[in-house]
Amino acid sequence: PVPAWIVCGAGTGGTAATIGRFLRYRKYPTRLCVADPEASVFHRHYADRSVRRVERCCSVIEGIGRTEVEPSFIPALVDRMIAVPDAASIAAARAISAVLGRACGGSTGTNISACLDIIDEMAKRGESGSIITLLCDSGERYRSTLYDDGWLKAQGFDISAHAARLNAVFAPKA
Repeated sequence: PVPAWIVCGAGTGGTAATIGRFLRYRKYPTRLCVADPEASVFHRHYADRSVRRVERCCSVIEGIGRTEVEPSFIPALVDRMIAVPDAASIAAARAISAVLGRACGGSTGTNISACLDIIDEMAKRGESGSIITLLCDSGERYRSTLYDDGWLKAQGFDISAHAARLNAVFAPKA
């Protein structure tokens, strides 16, 4: 079926622009959501086009947070942006990794967290439909960071509330 939503990370904006152009060209009713770390500039620019840069992007989610809007980002092609806290991205990366049986990175976690926001909103409105996202990075290189409880504690991350939310969705049902 044609999905209700496609969720991708902000990155440089190029993936979102390509997907958005394809959806518009083919006249699909699918909406495009771009997930962005809270510290990044893209979701701020989407809300207020005069915002072109932030002083710094202190996100630990590699590859998708930016301090300056990239030329490839075309906000007019995006239907929704979700700013995702790093703790939610980390918890989601861990949860989806457990489901899949292979480690996924923080960018994938950002996408999964945004998907859960959309699922919650759709459920509250009584809507149904599928959501597609990208598993955009492996988690193997994050064993000593995102997957290390000691590192999380040293960085001041508490992912417990986000993990509980994810567990309610992904935990095996009895």
